[in-house]
Order: sequence, then structure tokens, then C-alpha cells
Amino acid sequence: MKIGNALYFDHQATTPLDARVLDKMRPYLEDSFGNPHSSDHNFGWCAAQAVDDASRQVAQLIGADSDEIVFTSGATEANNLALLGLARKAARDTRQNILLGTSEHKSVLAVGHVLESQLGYKVKHIPVDCHGHVLLDQLYEIINDDVFFISIMAVNNEIGTIQRLKTISDIARQHGVIFHCDAAQAPCATDLSKITEHVDLLSLSAHKMYGPKGIGALYARRELQNLVEPMIYGGGQQNNLRSGTIPTALCVGMGTAAELMASPQALAERLAIANLRDQFVEKLQSLPWPIEINGPMLGRDRHPGNANLRFDGFSAHEILGALQPRLAASTGSACTTGIPEPSHVLMEIGLTPDQADSSIRFSIGRFTTKQDIEEAAELVADALSRIANAGIVQTA
Repeated sequence: MKIGNALYFDHQATTPLDARVLDKMRPYLEDSFGNPHSSDHNFGWCAAQAVDDASRQVAQLIGADSDEIVFTSGATEANNLALLGLARKAARDTRQNILLGTSEHKSVLAVGHVLESQLGYKVKHIPVDCHGHVLLDQLYEIINDDVFFISIMAVNNEIGTIQRLKTISDIARQHGVIFHCDAAQAPCATDLSKITEHVDLLSLSAHKMYGPKGIGALYARRELQNLVEPMIYGGGQQNNLRSGTIPTALCVGMGTAAELMASPQALAERLAIANLRDQFVEKLQSLPWPIEINGPMLGRDRHPGNANLRFDGFSAHEILGALQPRLAASTGSACTTGIPEPSHVLMEIGLTPDQADSSIRFSIGRFTTKQDIEEAAELVADALSRIANAGIVQTA
């Protein structure tokens, strides 16, 4: 999509707010401003009904019931609530092992460090293959009846890998292991209508699916909710799992975004986005420089809007700098901005530090057009040409 003279190709960092979402939110930012926990007047009743409707919409996206949805500030908080909440309440349980994927989001990996250092759990990491898929034979080897829970993301935020959740779930259930899934990137990538058949807890983020920032949700299977220790205490809202006044307008925005992602048009939208992504990659790979795809091949195992590309011999930061202010893309997760080290995801799939440092994540979305694709490819070609002519291309 184009904003002024700039093309936006960083949808996996955040998506633009859909105008239809903003329209639904607007009344709750203006006259319908009541506190949803005010039970003595119509302002509160209207707000409470709006939150209930949003819970139902989010639940329908993933095949859950509305009382299994806990609104949070985003997927990072949802991940923390799920993993720390389980671990703190069961700190004296006999199951002391926890399994995390090596390519998880930092909000899961960082929690793993806390579980080890502060709560005494033993955290083991499941490696991934060159496409980013969890190595199932490794999972089989380390999972046993001493494992408390496992956390594997549905769709990778950097290379777009769509995990085989049903198979992972089947393995976990053979040992009675609770399965948490970070699904922040999943709504734009795949059908989630039956995902709760395979997971016990699931994290979502509104701003990854054309909703507002500052709101996310944790799906917690009804039978597990009493096993989760809250992180925020107060008035006991949301089944005592997260106290505090629920932000009505943000909940409405997330619910509307979820409803759009669950609509009959969602599949056609994903296919159209994948087609544009493929055109973009094809145009870049026709340029006179070696440009490789990181992660899974283009197709059903990859987020339709994701193109993580390696420009061997170039610096990703040099390319992105040369593209400013005309084209926005990124070197990886926006949540690790400022950390001067190669992407842990790219390193886990086997790239060298130099290869990781030459990689850029382009991610397109709902409002990207064919003209955007053509213009973006031209801008990248021009940037590469200018860098090469300036003699700052790296040598192996």
C-alpha cells in the first residue's frame, strides 16, 4: 500500500487500521464512553454489551467460546500471562520441564529465561529445520511425562513458516502436555476456525490483523483457567485472570478485525496477497544479483504476505537506508529493534551471520496493489544498483 509517496511493505510489524474497524470503534471513543464494569446505568450496560460482542467475534475466529477469551494489551502480554501464569501456579508440581521452539518470538523465549532463573523450571528448546519447521523427531525424543507445557508459534513473524500444529498437538497430548501457541501472525496467514481443537492456550494481537494497537487476547481453554495465575490483580475482571477496566473501543476494534478475518472473503484475500508476493519475488530474482528466499518455499507452508529475502554480498541496512523514504521494509522482528545482533530465527535455520545481515523481510497485505509491487521492485533494483556502483557491496 502507498501512504503519500511511500510504499509500506512491513505488514508483519504492524498492519494499518482498517477503515471499517475504525468506524465501529468511533462511537466508543465519543458518546458511548461508559465503563463496561459500571452495572448501574445504561452507559455501562452498552459498553459491557459491546465487550461481550467483541469477545464473541474473537472467539468465532478461532473456534472458541466467548468466556474463554481474555483481553490483554497485546500478544506479548498474552504470552506472558499464559506461560508465567501456568508456571507460577504450578511451581511445586512434579512436572518441571518446559519445551519452547528455538525460533519463537522473544516474548516467549524471554519468559523461558525467567522460568529457569526465578522459578526453577528446566527449559529445553526444540530446533527447527532450514524451513523453520519444528523438527518432530527431536520433539519425540525430548517430550515425556515430566514436561508441563510446550509453546510453539503458529506462524513465524520473520520467515512466515506455518507450523504443523495438529501433529505437534497429537504428540503433546500423548503425554498430557499443555500446548500454548503464539498465533499473533496467524490470522492473516491461515484459517484458524478449528485451531482450538489442537491448542489449549493461544495468543492474539489486534494490530497484526488490521485492528488497533494496544489490545490483544489470550484464549484459555475453560478447564485450564483455574490453573493460570493472574499477572495483574485488582477488581477480578475477566474471570479473575486480568483485572482492570477493559478498554471498550479497543475491544470493539479487535472484535471487528477478527470478524473480517473470519469472513468468507478471507481465503480469496490470502490467495490474492500470495499472488502479489510471488510476483514481487519473481521480479527481484530476475535482477542481476543473487537473491535467495529464506525459510519455506513460496506456497501453502508460508505466510502469504511474507518474503524474507537474502541479498548475498549486500548489507540489509545499506539497502533499507537506500530505500528511504520511499519503501518501508525491515530486517526482522520490530520487537527486537535496537539489538545489534543477527536474527536468532535466521541463525536457527542455518544462515551464517553475514547471510542473516544481508536479509530483509518484505511483508505485504490487504491494501497492497499490483502497481505497488511493480514500483517496489523498481525501487529495490535502483537501490542495489546505486550501492553496487558505489563499491560498497560486501565480498565473501
